[in-house]
Amino acid sequence: MSDTPFGFNLPPEEPENGGDGKKKGEGRGGQGPADPFGFGGQGAGDNPFAAMFGSMNPGDLGAAFQQLGQMLSYEGGPVNWDMAKDIARKTVAQGTADGTKDASVTSGERAAVEEAVRLADLWLDGVTSLPSGSGTAVAWSRAEWVEATLPVWKELVDPVAERVGAAMGGVLPEEMQAMAGPLLGMMRSMGGAMFGTQIGQAVGVLAGEVVGSTDIGLPLGPAGKAALLPVNIAALGEGLGVPLDEVRLYLALREAAHQRLFAHVPWLRSHLFGAVEGYARGIKVDTSKLEDVVGQLDPTHPEQMQEALQQGMFQPEDSPEQKAALARLETALALVEGWVDAVVHAAAAPHLPSAGALRETLRRRRASGGPAEQTFATLIGLELRPRRLRDASRLWASLADARGPEGRDGLWEHPDMLPTAADLDDPDGFVHREHLDFSEIDKMLGEAARGKGAEDGKSAEDGKSEGGKGEQPGADGEGDDKK
Repeated sequence: MSDTPFGFNLPPEEPENGGDGKKKGEGRGGQGPADPFGFGGQGAGDNPFAAMFGSMNPGDLGAAFQQLGQMLSYEGGPVNWDMAKDIARKTVAQGTADGTKDASVTSGERAAVEEAVRLADLWLDGVTSLPSGSGTAVAWSRAEWVEATLPVWKELVDPVAERVGAAMGGVLPEEMQAMAGPLLGMMRSMGGAMFGTQIGQAVGVLAGEVVGSTDIGLPLGPAGKAALLPVNIAALGEGLGVPLDEVRLYLALREAAHQRLFAHVPWLRSHLFGAVEGYARGIKVDTSKLEDVVGQLDPTHPEQMQEALQQGMFQPEDSPEQKAALARLETALALVEGWVDAVVHAAAAPHLPSAGALRETLRRRRASGGPAEQTFATLIGLELRPRRLRDASRLWASLADARGPEGRDGLWEHPDMLPTAADLDDPDGFVHREHLDFSEIDKMLGEAARGKGAEDGKSAEDGKSEGGKGEQPGADGEGDDKK
């Protein structure tokens, strides 16, 4: 787990020289912060308002106030998602640090992705009992990835932003809140813009790194749509000494395997997203710092709010409930990624000479702080530890050896059948342990429910018959009462 949950509790860096306000690392090829949400990284890109206000020189002042007016006029939810999308698209258009620019997908790239996913599904059929979950295969540009994944980012981030918004609205004494309506409205608008700019930068930077729709272990794209990004696949393959076709096919295997899991384990998505929301509910906000900000708030300097955020306004609650939510999410993500790693290796090894090298490349990429680690560490203080993923992969491979693909994949039928964090420490003990067959229990419960339903129906029919026979006496009795 990250030492800086939500990335909020690192102070802003002091300017190198007092007058110009520029920070170390400013102007890194137009890139956003290394910390994708801009709360804890280094450099001028750490202040997301720079995406709107630039360097704030006199020539930009009119445009800055126009942007400020748009920001303060926002009346939507806790995040200004229109602003987030706009900034993400602008970040994508700037290109990545290595100079790679986004480009429209060609017909040849689209055909290559469709063929890779088709072949990947064919190979996966031989190593897993879960059927294909990819109704279609698509090739996306970075800008298309942004558009397609924003709805899921909204689902992930809104619970966090709700907590912040509630705290911002409650910093004034109750007797003053009625008189401070305009100020509270301005604070909510600025909060929505603040999150919008930060999330927009994060998603825009991430779009330059991801190779599909499931890189962070969650289904970010539409259900049943296996997606790959040709421009990022080409960038990843450079210098590996592996033919681009093999790199694309290996990544198609990973994408298609994720799609199978999320399509045919109906409870998994809500399980993961529920754990994120459960963790967000445990966030505590230091309202004393918010009160200081409110007391000194200057509409011409919206970066004051950002500076307060960087100084540690938000802290996770060290409660059993939040610890349980974090542990549940971390373990579930490790199991998802471990299953994909094991299944993809089993499918690729007989066909791709580079399967082992590509597997290790992706593991190292994750260990060195790939998009999954950076995004989760910033979003919810969670780091996907490679040790857990390797343990999970070994456990799933051992289950396949001991029980076959059907016995391994059958554990996804119910969340209570899955390995726990303790089982990852003792995979052999879990593999050889007897497990309840929840499918049989569900079948028995279903049959019992149907039997009870039949009995209830028979009782109802009997009741109607008795009621029919008793209608006349009941009517006579009613007449007697009236007499």
